[in-house]
Amino acid sequence: GRSVGRGSHAIKDIEFEGGQIADCVITVSYAMKDELEKLGFPSDKIRVCWNGVDPSKYDPNKVSNKQKQQVRTNYGIKDYENMLLFVGRLVTVKGVDNLVKSIPNILKDFPNTKLVILGVGDMEWQLKNMVQKLGIQNNVFFRNEFISEPERIIHYAAADCVVLPSIYEPFGIVCTESMSMAKPTVVGARGTNGFREQIIPSGDNQNGYHVNPFDPRDIAWGIKQVLQDKNHAILMGNNARKRVIDEFSWESVAKRTIDIYKEFL
Repeated sequence: GRSVGRGSHAIKDIEFEGGQIADCVITVSYAMKDELEKLGFPSDKIRVCWNGVDPSKYDPNKVSNKQKQQVRTNYGIKDYENMLLFVGRLVTVKGVDNLVKSIPNILKDFPNTKLVILGVGDMEWQLKNMVQKLGIQNNVFFRNEFISEPERIIHYAAADCVVLPSIYEPFGIVCTESMSMAKPTVVGARGTNGFREQIIPSGDNQNGYHVNPFDPRDIAWGIKQVLQDKNHAILMGNNARKRVIDEFSWESVAKRTIDIYKEFL
């Protein structure tokens, strides 16, 4: 799971026992439901209720061009350059190291591309050293602090593409925020990963791309798919926001939660 095999056995035992005696276990994705079933949780007790986001708060129409321009200027990103955004903890399960490794591949085809990494974590110095060794220090920028929600929203608005190559993610709240901000999102889609339920990678409702988070070349492929067609990127972003309004609003989540409670009461 998220601890990459280093979790507490005591906590695991408590969680397992709780799952046996509970009338119902609510989890945040079908991916997590599958994992719980493999761990021995009774499948007939498990119900899925996705997490939500407030689309009236995460609304691209509420961010001015001036605000977006200021964020890009802060990182030295020009209007004609592509801004990639990663938001999350700088830890192994988030796959940010492979995202950094994908940048040289992207720069071969899209040299005017910059990556902004927002987050803190144990991998900060490892990632900064990696950037130096790869010679991409002019294309990767770190903001290693917790930033306010309003500022995070402006970062989403300023970005051209959000990239979240997690190797384990029961459900991605950051992904839902990105979708609500009408951004095409490239996500990891291996193992236990709720991203597969959030991002539709093809068809009329496509809102992003699935990639192998263990493979920097595949991550680069997904990002280049977004960057090569600006009009399609806009369409995917619009599809993403519509999906949030239809499926991931707090109203939808509340209704689903009430329905589950009624089923077991």
